Amino acid sequence: MRRYAILGALLTLSGFYASAGWAQDAKAIYGQRCASCHGASGQGDGPAGKVLKVKPPVFATALPSKSDADIAKTIKEGIVAGQPTHPKSGALNDEQIRSLVEYVKQLK
Repeated sequence: MRRYAILGALLTLSGFYASAGWAQDAKAIYGQRCASCHGASGQGDGPAGKVLKVKPPVFATALPSKSDADIAKTIKEGIVAGQPTHPKSGALNDEQIRSLVEYVKQLK
């Protein structure tokens, strides 16, 4: 019985450490897919963002009024307002999108 308790504790801890790794994964995804427009700190000042007709928002002011579901939907489905203004996420899975939502919410 004690073996099962130890095994359960180890599995719980491994789940904790795996979920704690979301920030590294989300940061890498953000750097690869988002920073060129949104900027390294979510200020909308990335090199590609500077030349867009519709400028990327500053996360610190734009995101507080958005729910996690709204942010995830934008990442997943993109935004089209007359012209594509935010591309779809492509091959990101739901866990990666959730991690990315948490990551962008903490950018200031």
